[in-house]
Amino acid sequence: MGNWLLPESLADVLPAEARRIEELRRKLLDLYRSYGFELVAPPLVEYIDSLLSGTGSDLDLRTCKLVDQLSGRTLGVRADMTPQVTRIDAHLLNRAGVTRLCYCGNVLHARPADLLSSRELLQIGAEIYGHAGFEADLEIISLVLETLATAGVNQPRLALCHPGVARAVIDADPAASARAKDIILLLREKDVPGLAALVEDGSGVRADTVAALKCLAGLYGGPETMAQARSELPSLPGVTAALDALQKIMDAIPGVECGVDLADIGGYGYHSGVTFALYAEGWHDALVSGGRYDDVSRAFGRARPATGFSLDLRKLARGLPPADRARAVRAPWGQDPALVAAVRQLRHSGEIVVQVLPGHEQSQDEFICDRELTLQDGNWVVRTL
Repeated sequence: MGNWLLPESLADVLPAEARRIEELRRKLLDLYRSYGFELVAPPLVEYIDSLLSGTGSDLDLRTCKLVDQLSGRTLGVRADMTPQVTRIDAHLLNRAGVTRLCYCGNVLHARPADLLSSRELLQIGAEIYGHAGFEADLEIISLVLETLATAGVNQPRLALCHPGVARAVIDADPAASARAKDIILLLREKDVPGLAALVEDGSGVRADTVAALKCLAGLYGGPETMAQARSELPSLPGVTAALDALQKIMDAIPGVECGVDLADIGGYGYHSGVTFALYAEGWHDALVSGGRYDDVSRAFGRARPATGFSLDLRKLARGLPPADRARAVRAPWGQDPALVAAVRQLRHSGEIVVQVLPGHEQSQDEFICDRELTLQDGNWVVRTL
C-alpha cells in the first residue's frame, strides 16, 4: 500500500474545490453575522461524556474515541458540533436572553452515512437559544433558505416533521412506550408489516395504537397530508399541538415548495419540536437538516430552548457548478526595487499576481493570467495578453 493512499471515505480537497468551499464559508458566515449570529469555535476533541451529553445513541455510534494520555479519560473526536455549541451557550456564556451562535469546523464520522458520503465533513450551522416560540423556528428556516440562495441552489424542497406526533401516539400506550426505539425505527423505514406484527409478538401493544402507527407510516407528501393526518390520526392533545406547529410554519413560508413526512423521525430522543430537511436537484439526500431540541442543554445543568440547522460545506460545493477561474497578472521574478514595489501595489489593490520563478513555466489550474507585468521604457506596466 502506497504512503499516499488515504483511509476509506476520506479524500483530499484540491485547489478549485478548496477555493469554492472557502468562498462559500466566508459568504455564509457573513450572512449569519448580518442576522446577528456570533461565531464560536469549539475544540475538535473533548471528553466523551460532555461531547455526547443529551444526544442519544445515534451520535455515539458515529463518534471516534481515543484515550487522553494526560488524564487517562476517554476523548471523542466530534461528529457533530451542535452539542458543543449548546454547551457553550448553557455553561460558558450563561446569558439570560436570546443568544444566536454560528460555527464552522471539521467533524469526523466513524463510518460514512452511506456509500456516497465522506467520513470527514466541514460542518457549518447556526443555532438560536433562549426562545421557545415559533418565531425562532421561522427565523432558522428563513436563514436556511437564504443560505441555499446565497450558495446558488435553485428550487430547494423543504420537508417538515414533528416527533411530537409519533411521541403522543406511543406515549398513550404503555406497552408501545416500552418499545419506543423499535417502533421509531420501523416508522423511519416505513415498515408497515413490522408495525402490524407488534400486535402478535406478545409485547402487549394495543391494536388501536398499531393502527395509528400504520397510518402514520403513510403520512407523507404535499401540504394536503396535513388534512389527512388530522382526519386519520387519533385526537390526542400532543398530536393536535404538533400538527398545529407544523401548519403554522407552512403558512408562514408561502412560495416555498413544502411537504411533510410524519414518519421521518430522526433523533427521536434528541428533537423536541419541528424538524426539517432541505433537498435539491444534484444532491442524493438531504442537503440541510435541523430542528428544535429544547432538552439537550439540560445535561449541562441549564435547560434552554434551542433550534438550529447544519450542513456539510464540502457536500454543498460538490453539487454546485465548477467555480470560475480567477483573473491574475503574470509577473517575472526579480529583486529590482521597482518590480517589487509594482507587485506589492497590485496585490494591495486586490489583484492576484503570480510571479514565475526562474526556469519554470507558470502552471496553475486556479488562475487565468490574462495580463502581464512588463518593463516598458523603464517603468513596470500591466499589459493585456
